[in-house]
Amino acid sequence: MPQPLMISLVVNNFNYAEFVAEAIESALAQRGAETEVIVVDDGSTDGSRDVIRRYGDRVRTLLKENGGQASAFNSGFRASRGEIVIFLDADDTLLPDTAARITEVFTRRPGTAKVHYPLEMVDQKGRPTGFTIPAPHIQLPEGDLRERVLRSPADVTYPPTSGNAFSANCLKRILPMPESEYRTSADVYLVNLASLLGPVGRLTELGGRYRVHGRNAHFRPGFDLDHVRSTIRTTHATHAHLAELAASLGLREPGSIQLTSVTDVAHRLISCRVEPAAHPIPSDRPARLALRGAAAALRRQDLEPSRRLLYVGWFLAAAVAPRPAVLWLGEQLLRTWRRVGWGVRGTFSQR
Repeated sequence: MPQPLMISLVVNNFNYAEFVAEAIESALAQRGAETEVIVVDDGSTDGSRDVIRRYGDRVRTLLKENGGQASAFNSGFRASRGEIVIFLDADDTLLPDTAARITEVFTRRPGTAKVHYPLEMVDQKGRPTGFTIPAPHIQLPEGDLRERVLRSPADVTYPPTSGNAFSANCLKRILPMPESEYRTSADVYLVNLASLLGPVGRLTELGGRYRVHGRNAHFRPGFDLDHVRSTIRTTHATHAHLAELAASLGLREPGSIQLTSVTDVAHRLISCRVEPAAHPIPSDRPARLALRGAAAALRRQDLEPSRRLLYVGWFLAAAVAPRPAVLWLGEQLLRTWRRVGWGVRGTFSQR
């Protein structure tokens, strides 16, 4: 009889003293699965380490200087022993049977690269907000996602960090990740590259809770142009790594990948129109972006025809509208994506 798979639960923390105990408790409370709990503290200065030390030898603790989210992931993975790895953000929690349900999927489907699952959104006190990521009417994708990821990676729906469980064999092929490029949003790198390395599985029921509070680095209630630009940079860094991995796997010829996502082009059009001098891609032009975005929207087979046409209209309007109107159009679009947890991964990254 084969040995049961072990899940390494890697809690990554930076200055979340008020939340980290709940994350650790949820990891220790997993039932029906063989687990280990590793806590990586990324240079906290707020008393987090005192909280973590209370757990003694119930957890494996890594205390390091601040290096950002990718650095914490790299350190946690190096210390892990499990065949499956979950990176649990310190302000989130897992449901008690999540590890067991994940193990069942990996056991039933050998070769699976990752398994993802929806998360319930809660407020700072842990009270349900009435929302989930993604929204209930949106199903997380499963199966072979390689073509979708290589065509329009930013349009593939993924949950944030805590909603993903990765095959350790898969992670060995893509980690360590570049730490300077992913001080935040490191999950964008992981979920995209992992999807090229094997089928993706899913749980249909909730697997954890995603906490929304005043210090989420990437869940903000208003329009934040700095975050828009940061998302553009992260997306394009990830595109480069996807292209390199795809070429090494023989999925595409080197230099032949043209990645166009509705969400990426929308971010670029907003940034280019609202504050062109600070836009990360100087060669972008509004008219060209609008045409690329409209074409990408029309190719989206996962969208209803009416929604594709709405996107086309949005791109055309954002290309020619006065700056105040572009700000309004951008805010409406990003608010919609935040609400449904769909189409824009960076919005839900932690730290």
